[in-house]
Amino acid sequence: MAERRGMEFGYRILVAVAGVAVLALGIVAIPYPGPGWALVFAGLGILASEFAWAQRVLAWLRERYRQFMAWFSARGPLIRALAALGTFLLVVATLWVLNTFSLVGGWIGVEWPWLRSPLK
Repeated sequence: MAERRGMEFGYRILVAVAGVAVLALGIVAIPYPGPGWALVFAGLGILASEFAWAQRVLAWLRERYRQFMAWFSARGPLIRALAALGTFLLVVATLWVLNTFSLVGGWIGVEWPWLRSPLK
């Protein structure tokens, strides 16, 4: 591919678009239960396959993540419980804003006004 400049450029664009898409999805998913951080690292890994700056960012972020998890693991059960509660509240708030409770309530015949999203 190195002999064909246009093809190499197109490949780098494709890698950049795929990497940024996965990275963006991961950043949005970080506060929610699931693979948020895994997607961030995967997106940076995709970008790092073609871009040196992404390799540096990936190495830096891995180290910061490792340090944070070591710090978090050393905290007591109260901090872990507060983190779990915060995550739960964030998920509930997101589901409410996205009108999920009203939708599901409608399926079972519950039409309480407080279930409706404030955006609707």
